[in-house]
Amino acid sequence: MRLLIASDAWHPQVNGVVRSLEQMVRRAPAHGFQAAVLSPSEFPSLPLPGYPEIRLACPVPGRLAARWDAVGPTHVHIATEGPVGFAVRRRCLARSLPFTTSYHTRFPEYLAARAPVPEAWSYAYLRRFHGAAHGTMVSTASLQAELEGRGFGRIMRWTRGVDTELFRPAEPGAPEPADLAGLPRPLFLFVGRLAIEKNVAAFLALDLPGTKVVVGDGPDRARLETLAPEARFLGTRTGAGLAAVYAACDVFVFPSLTDTFGIVLLEALACGLPVAAFPVPGPLDVIGGSGVGVLDRDLRAAALTALTLSRAACRAEALRRGWDESARQFFGNIVAARRQAEAA
Repeated sequence: MRLLIASDAWHPQVNGVVRSLEQMVRRAPAHGFQAAVLSPSEFPSLPLPGYPEIRLACPVPGRLAARWDAVGPTHVHIATEGPVGFAVRRRCLARSLPFTTSYHTRFPEYLAARAPVPEAWSYAYLRRFHGAAHGTMVSTASLQAELEGRGFGRIMRWTRGVDTELFRPAEPGAPEPADLAGLPRPLFLFVGRLAIEKNVAAFLALDLPGTKVVVGDGPDRARLETLAPEARFLGTRTGAGLAAVYAACDVFVFPSLTDTFGIVLLEALACGLPVAAFPVPGPLDVIGGSGVGVLDRDLRAAALTALTLSRAACRAEALRRGWDESARQFFGNIVAARRQAEAA
């Protein structure tokens, strides 16, 4: 079986969508698939206004057709609702080919934070986009209930995971990252895109002891650095360097009110880092009542209380959340959707 994944989010972007898809590509052979990704890098592109790190592709029909023929897909998954995803959706509909989609990002809320676009308009577009699929994958029960309440159908669950070999507690005696050496403790960490929808300013505004550490980059970085000159901004970190920062800190603070999941929550737990977050979908689904985080409308109180939680318990919880189960669900959904389409 040959799977074509169409995504407007791919390397060099660093985000949860990219992490999830690269893990599925890596595990595809174990589930009987060869997987290929169709990304913006294969087409002319323009920087997204206000967010130049993200490129908007201009899918050229001839290039798309050539790539399609080279892959010869038996199955198609559309991961994003951008230009690449839309072009592949149109091709599938024109040829009566079944496909699946996934819902990763609350774009209506993100767009409303930047421009006067009513959320109802955006949700109408997304409902139409995903309505043509034979299955739309979502990461949590709360997101499934929310979308079904908005009229979305054929919802399928696809959980996320974490690489517990890469993200792990520091070895005894291991030196802490040089950027963190000597900083006043405790260290409160945020990891993610520095954009308005991530609500990072709420974290930086907290009256906390020790030092706030910020990992990531994005269009809001300059403003955030002005808001909190005492915080330590480390820029983008990946791989072992990112894992070392997680492991060296004391609490992971997740201020987002709109994330659909938050893979960074699992990465933090895998490194033994307890979580402080608001009690909203995403943290409620990932942390819930597990005892490895504190969810409170008072984010400062949550961060201070999280200092008392067991790091060993955090690691144990993460060990239950590997990518293998995520891949089992993903490829199971791909096969099930195709069978349902053929039976219709």
